[in-house]
Amino acid sequence: MQRRDFLVRTGLVLGAGAFSGFERAFAGSAGEVPARAAPAVRDWPSVRSQFNLSRDHIHLASFFLASHPKPVREAIERHRRALDENPIGYWFENVDRLEADVLGAAAQHLGAHPTDIALTDSTTMGLGLLYGGLKVRQGQEILTTRHDHYSTEISLRQRAERTGAAVRSIPLYERIEAVTEDEIVQSILKALTPRTRVVAVTWVHSSTGLKLPIRRIADALAEVNAERDEGDRALLCVDGVHGLGIEDVTLPELGCDFFVAGTHKWLFGPRGTGLVWGRPQAWPAASAIIPTFNHEAYGIWMKEIPPKEIPISAFMTPGGFHSFEHRWALADAFRFHAGLGKAGIASRTHALNRQMKEGLATIPKVRLLTPMSDGLSAGIVCFEVSGLKPREAVERLLRRRIIASETPYATQYVRVAASVLNTPEEVDTTLREIRALA
Repeated sequence: MQRRDFLVRTGLVLGAGAFSGFERAFAGSAGEVPARAAPAVRDWPSVRSQFNLSRDHIHLASFFLASHPKPVREAIERHRRALDENPIGYWFENVDRLEADVLGAAAQHLGAHPTDIALTDSTTMGLGLLYGGLKVRQGQEILTTRHDHYSTEISLRQRAERTGAAVRSIPLYERIEAVTEDEIVQSILKALTPRTRVVAVTWVHSSTGLKLPIRRIADALAEVNAERDEGDRALLCVDGVHGLGIEDVTLPELGCDFFVAGTHKWLFGPRGTGLVWGRPQAWPAASAIIPTFNHEAYGIWMKEIPPKEIPISAFMTPGGFHSFEHRWALADAFRFHAGLGKAGIASRTHALNRQMKEGLATIPKVRLLTPMSDGLSAGIVCFEVSGLKPREAVERLLRRRIIASETPYATQYVRVAASVLNTPEEVDTTLREIRALA
């Protein structure tokens, strides 16, 4: 494979000084990032042992910000030590190889190609980058829901102000206790107009724990888009942060056009990391709003590389200097996750949270908000306790060494979220303490 072909394919173009080391690392690789062996994990207690989480609490809010597993901690320290010893030398000698490693590991996990992925520092940054640069015209419409996060709402509002497009927000259901996949899909279809250019949704709502049927929404929109010109297609954009790292699915299988997520939650990635993925056919609808430091940009700037040879996603990774030791350790987080197995993680996470929901449903003074169905829920379980404000319930649980959280929305609920770091016994203990609250 020729140098330029390889670099364009992987989404990385190197400076001459760095190329020799990268070339050696990937010699004969046919353009694919070599995967190192993932850690061998035989049981869930051994998974838990990889983390330094305190043992004197039951952690049911790990989705907020992940504790780093041992391979990620070690990778961060390895890069940090090398950067401290020789910042410019380590950066120039390794930046392209290490970023390719991250993109390759991410692509393998997501079922995508490296050139379809842009790296970010968080879900919020990704949403701002995507919605801030989507090509919408005056008179077109952005459709979103009343259940989305502040970051989505503000990013869309700002885009509308700059373009003259309108933002319309709709409810997806009448009652969360009775919500169905059909109701969600039909709510979106009924709200579409010929002017709808963007449909912005959240895969798993952190406000209630509801999981949307993204594949069914995508299929319904595909039928609508079949009758539209390319510039008028309704683009399905997904905040997927509370599904990534739980669900056993690849992004192409979801069927959306764009997918945004932080990788420092359910994936247990380094804090301050995230990504934006787009279908190759959808990327032309996006444009970068922050200059990239990818070497493709320098190549174009210096007239060395024709712009048409560079994937649009390469321009979407913001430039500037980042916490490189964290970004480059993201590859190790993806490999750690792969070692556990996506199917096993999905099964374990759903089983623990199903146990939680079934137990909550038997407590008379508890109102369960999150649907019981695995198809409509993932790892977040929301509820309220009669006679107690959510914050009071969370504080009382904390006094019993159970770390829960409160939903940061206009309407608050108590929120617990069991991950693969928890056990059925911890769920039973939590249910017992919640029963005592009621």
